[in-house]
Amino acid sequence: MVRRRPVVMYTFLIIQILVYLYSLTLNGQFLVYVFGVKDPELIAYSGQYWRLVTPIVIHFGFEHILFNSIMLYFLGREVEAQLGHWRFFVLYLLSGVMGNLFSYQFSSALSAGASTSLFGLFAYFIAMDYLDPYNPYYHAMGQQYKLLLIINIIGNVLTPGVDIWGHIGGIVGGFLATLMIETHTGRGGFSWRTLTGIGVFLVISATIILNHGIFNTLFQ
Repeated sequence: MVRRRPVVMYTFLIIQILVYLYSLTLNGQFLVYVFGVKDPELIAYSGQYWRLVTPIVIHFGFEHILFNSIMLYFLGREVEAQLGHWRFFVLYLLSGVMGNLFSYQFSSALSAGASTSLFGLFAYFIAMDYLDPYNPYYHAMGQQYKLLLIINIIGNVLTPGVDIWGHIGGIVGGFLATLMIETHTGRGGFSWRTLTGIGVFLVISATIILNHGIFNTLFQ
C-alpha cells in the first residue's frame, strides 16, 4: 500500500512554527489581542469566536512549541496515513475547536497550543478500537493511547498551569469527529454514527456558546 504524504500535518506544522517565530518579534500583548489566544472575555463580550480556532497554532515558549511539534509530526502523519487528507483535517480541526470550547467554558485563563488537537488524535485510535474491535491494529493502538491518555490526564492534574479542560475537550472532540468521519457503511450515505457525531458536536457547541457560564454555575 502506498502511504499518503501527510500534507495536512505538514501544513499545520509549518504554520505553527512560522507563527511562533513571528511571535518572537512581538510583545506579549500583541500575541494575546491580535494573534488570537483563547481569551474568555474577548470571546464572550466581544464576540471573537475565531479565538476558538486560532489557538491551535499558537504556542507559549520554546518547550511548548517543540513538544507539540514533535507530537504532531509523529502522531499526525500516522493518523493522516489512515484517514487521508480531508478527514484528518476535520479530525484535527474539530478536536482543537472542542478543546478550546471546553477551555472557554471551564477555565478563565488565557490558553493556546496544539495539544487540544493532539489529544483528539489520541482519541481517534481509542474510538476506532471500539468502532472496529476486531481490527488488531486499532486494538493495539487504542490500548496504547488509552494508557497514554490516562498518564497525561494524571500529569495534567498534578501540574500547575496546564489547561486540563482543553485536553479533555480535545478528547471529546476527537471521539465525535471520529464518529463523523467513520463512513464504512457500504451504502455511500451518512451513517447513524456520522449523524450522531455531528448532532452531539453541534449541541455541545451551541450549549457552551449560547449559555456560557451555565456549567460553571452548576459546579460552584
